[in-house]
Amino acid sequence: MRTLKLALILIVALTAVMSCTSRLSEDEYYKQAKDAYAKNHFDSALKNFEKLVEYYPNGKNAAEASFMLGYINANNLKKYDEAKKFYQAFIKQYPKSDLVDDAKFELKIMGKDINSLSIFQGKAAQDSLKK
Repeated sequence: MRTLKLALILIVALTAVMSCTSRLSEDEYYKQAKDAYAKNHFDSALKNFEKLVEYYPNGKNAAEASFMLGYINANNLKKYDEAKKFYQAFIKQYPKSDLVDDAKFELKIMGKDINSLSIFQGKAAQDSLKK
């Protein structure tokens, strides 16, 4: 009986140690997320961006990763409810980020036909797109 208890304690301890050592660095999560996104593996990109934000919320790539959670859901997966939650969380968590205006714009136009947006209407807008 004592051997069984000792074995269980050892298993629990090893599991705890292994789960701690399986965490990647911020740079590794960021690289894996960007690589997955480039290959259109959006679920994998999301998973890695989520881990980055969860484990390194004050890291150098955290704001961009948080923004990308909204961006991928909105623009690649068309999951607008999810995107809205992520964009709102991003704006709240990183209000000084350069991407806040982009997130607010994304929230405004999300789900709309890009050709119907006033920004893309008229000759001046079309001329500016050609440049």
